[in-house]
Amino acid sequence: MSVNTLDKIYTEDKIAFQKERYAKAAHEFEKLFEAPPSRFFSAPGRTEVGGNHTDHNHGRVLAAGVSLDVIAAVIPTDDGVIKVKSEGFPMDTVDISDLEVHKEEQNTSAALIRGVAAGFCQRGYKIGGFRAYTTSNVLKGSGLSSSAAFEVLIGAILNGLYNNHEISAVETAQISQYAENAFFGKPSGLMDQMASSVGGFITIDFNDPENPVIESIGFDFAKSGHSLCIVDTKGNHADLTPEYAAVPAEMKQIANHFGKDYLREISKADIMDNIAVLREKYGDRALLRSLHFMDDNERVEKEASALKDGSFDKFLQLVKESGRSSFMYLQNVYASSAPHEQGLSTALYIAEQILDGEGAFRVHGGGFAGTIQAFVPSHKLEKFRGEMEKVFGEGSCYVLSIRPVGGTEVQL
Repeated sequence: MSVNTLDKIYTEDKIAFQKERYAKAAHEFEKLFEAPPSRFFSAPGRTEVGGNHTDHNHGRVLAAGVSLDVIAAVIPTDDGVIKVKSEGFPMDTVDISDLEVHKEEQNTSAALIRGVAAGFCQRGYKIGGFRAYTTSNVLKGSGLSSSAAFEVLIGAILNGLYNNHEISAVETAQISQYAENAFFGKPSGLMDQMASSVGGFITIDFNDPENPVIESIGFDFAKSGHSLCIVDTKGNHADLTPEYAAVPAEMKQIANHFGKDYLREISKADIMDNIAVLREKYGDRALLRSLHFMDDNERVEKEASALKDGSFDKFLQLVKESGRSSFMYLQNVYASSAPHEQGLSTALYIAEQILDGEGAFRVHGGGFAGTIQAFVPSHKLEKFRGEMEKVFGEGSCYVLSIRPVGGTEVQL
């Protein structure tokens, strides 16, 4: 992790907006803490591009940092206290002389701050106090992972203020995941934090979850002639926990049949050679979800190769294949418990009609409700946004780009 200027982080058309945004954050900081900030930091949200529901069975994913981010105006202090005021939320105050888990802090941003600081200490890195004012445009509940961006931001601040930017983006992501798991109380994987911390397109291979293999892919999305659109269908996530939980559970049933814990430990041939027995014993859905895992796990490598080769059309075709597999075999586009609510299916149909063979579209993230993802060619962008917002409401279609820089200090 290092220091980057605005033009390295944001696209040219957003520089003026970002200058104004950072200036406003500085102004709010000074009003709050009665002194001007001396440093600025940023961490992006993330999007999953390939490998839908593969990580929990030790598979591969393709992810990317996006152009929405959380930024912080910061000043270091020598009092051993971290104070973070996030726009729209109460002040968090964390005394870093106490880095134990506080159960009463679970599910709060204070837990994330304390957890990141604890993770730094456990690995032998320096920590210290600071004051920060943060503001975020990473959409909550959009599948862009606002919590991971916040964790990575805190890590970037401690890295920059007290460790001379010497801690790698990968290690910062691992510390962030630790904070979310041990302090916040959410058993998340590593994909969200890694994509936010590293930036750009990355593949992550979770074959050994303790030592995931991360590869950055140097593809310049800005020159692709496409925008990344995330469409919020305003679906209700309430009572969907059993739907999400059933996906890894059913996949692991198939793996367990072969004496293994995860699908990554068996082959597609194992499944196909035993398909009649598996259908009878575990049902068709578990079987189909496992076959989706096998295909989407391999598809990640193909998507990465297409980007490396500069073959964006091939990449788009693979994204569409992933989306089709998610709908037909993974079956996470609508909840079987609520068949009358199919906002994602509706959005995918509209996307297919407008794009008409161009671009690509797929379910985004965990599925069942929430958002779809689309790569939309420039000449169809306004029509795409207009039609989606006609159905799902004004502001429901977010037009993003892939951000080449992960968590970073910002030089204004």
